[in-house]
Amino acid sequence: MPANQNPLLFDHGLPPFSQLDPKYAVEAVEVRIAEANSAIEAALSVVPATWASLVAPIERAQDNLGRTWSPIGHLHAVVDSEDWREAYKACLPLLTDFHTQFGQNRALFEAYDAFANSDEFKDLGAPEQRAVNNALRDFRLSGVHLNEDAKQEYAEISQQLSKLGAKFSENVLDATQAWTQHITDAKQLAGLPDSALALLSENAKRVDKDGWLITLDFPSYFAVMTHADNRELREGVYRAYVTRASEFNDADLNNRPVIDEILSLRHQSAVILGFDSYASLSVETKMAPNAQAVFDFLDELAQRAKPVAEGEIAALQAFATDSGGPASLEAWDVSYYSEKLKTRDHAVSQEALRPYFPLDACLRGMFAIVERLYGIEIRPRTDIDTWHDDVQFFELHHGGQLRGQFFLDAYARHGKRGGAWMGECRGLRQSANEVPVAYLTCNFTPPLDGKPALLTHNELTTLFHEFGHGLHHMATRVDIPSISGINGVAWDAVELPSQIFEFWCWEVEGLSLVSGHVDTGAPLPRSEVDKLRAARNFQVGMQTVRQLEFALLDFRIHHEYSPDGAFDLHAIEEQVRERVAVISPPPWNRFANAFTHIFAGGYAAGYYSYKWAEVLAADAFSLFEERGVFDRDTGDAFLTSVLERGGADEAMALFVNFRGREPKIDALLRLSGLETEQAA
Repeated sequence: MPANQNPLLFDHGLPPFSQLDPKYAVEAVEVRIAEANSAIEAALSVVPATWASLVAPIERAQDNLGRTWSPIGHLHAVVDSEDWREAYKACLPLLTDFHTQFGQNRALFEAYDAFANSDEFKDLGAPEQRAVNNALRDFRLSGVHLNEDAKQEYAEISQQLSKLGAKFSENVLDATQAWTQHITDAKQLAGLPDSALALLSENAKRVDKDGWLITLDFPSYFAVMTHADNRELREGVYRAYVTRASEFNDADLNNRPVIDEILSLRHQSAVILGFDSYASLSVETKMAPNAQAVFDFLDELAQRAKPVAEGEIAALQAFATDSGGPASLEAWDVSYYSEKLKTRDHAVSQEALRPYFPLDACLRGMFAIVERLYGIEIRPRTDIDTWHDDVQFFELHHGGQLRGQFFLDAYARHGKRGGAWMGECRGLRQSANEVPVAYLTCNFTPPLDGKPALLTHNELTTLFHEFGHGLHHMATRVDIPSISGINGVAWDAVELPSQIFEFWCWEVEGLSLVSGHVDTGAPLPRSEVDKLRAARNFQVGMQTVRQLEFALLDFRIHHEYSPDGAFDLHAIEEQVRERVAVISPPPWNRFANAFTHIFAGGYAAGYYSYKWAEVLAADAFSLFEERGVFDRDTGDAFLTSVLERGGADEAMALFVNFRGREPKIDALLRLSGLETEQAA
């Protein structure tokens, strides 16, 4: 097929999903890389360099490559097939090689460096200067100063890491989908609510079975762990979930060798660049000044949360014992008895709230909140080409202008990666009058038995979280791809827009907008709102130490890895649990083998970012509390100071511009209840 007929080489508009075929992927990526290399060659021919001759064309060429790669990577994640998987893997080495050569291009680095010392640079605006300074930093972190042998070694490591990350993710998906449990006796599923039974029944019908089929997709797994009275069933499903991609299953899907190789190669890459660990390399692009600052932050939270969590687990054990449960709680008991204790103490359960949160009502309410906060109106469109019939499409309008668009892929299904995320379809391009477009992906329980999809309140907060990321991408006013939207934002600050938006899921006024009973349309009654809010910090200590366990494990293994054979991942896991956990998982737990955030995502030595950004989000939201949670002036200030600015300035500077000072932890402790509980 001629390049100009390749549907992945669209220059403008949205991806033509119905025309996309994995057979076009490699050719399209090769064309874009060739175009980018030509742009680099042309840029280097102009001396002295200017913004127009150097930075602008290279930013544009990289953006074009990103626009072509985006639907390839996205379809690989949401409609996984052998053909898309092979196309994805075939493209990865091409992209890795291009980005490595780009980062190690000494002539290009010197051109950027010379431009950064020119008179024109001094007259540029802050965003343009930041784009150039970020590029210079990234050249250094890509090994531009290395000798040729070291450059080659670094390039080979980058290629291997790219392949290993894809392999890790594939193993988790394949292991997740390889396990099912067929149930024909309804008594085994006692305790499961009707919605969960309907989901498991639908799972069975899909594979031409009667009865019910349990899978490891999260809606199915969570339903069993939270509601199944059958303890043996819970243990079996838990075991299957936490041993995914491990030595206990298909040897070809065991991720432990992959983890070992990833950690080794990451450490090698850091040492080549002059760092003592991958963790030290990681913080170079984050708000945290150094690795010790991360440890200090996590330690402070652990000191506050661990005593609270110990009290909570003791109370849970007492409740379980009094209820005729086990004398010693195991990991597969915690969610089950926690749900029952929460129902007893607060008369509220996630399942009982589902009828009040039909997805369509949640979307209408969320859009109404966005309009009240920022003056942004969101409208659906039904004439857009998508990759699945369930996918919806929406547009954002602000001040009479189209500001952004997004695809919403809400439901779990076979062949779709688990979790929830926001992805970039394309960025802002004012010269072509093109607005940013996002992919918002969730894995909610799909509509069942002719009824709309019903969310739990936890799923509602997930929807708000991902849409917060989407707003960050779509609301940008920065027309420089490398610092537009979430690009160029310090990783430990990128969760601020997502986490702050979750707070409106707890506000009385917010809940009145997002809820609407599936049968009557009535909002969640105030009595139920009060119960939900009263239960907001239920087991907050246990939730906090669980996140600290993930964050400490991630940071320690990347900080302490050594190639001398003394490194022991399981020993570090045990030490971390001894430090922060209040219930120890069984020795066969292999959580790390499916920890895609750090081994196949962007959170390596950065999972702490979730907790770090919680401080920013809580402190930022406290200003809304002071002025009114729907105060339009405060909303506009957050829009213009944070959402519209993307990575155009340091994250701390943007926060201070909005809040008037640097962040404090006080609001997080107060809103999470840790301040009160520790004092008590």
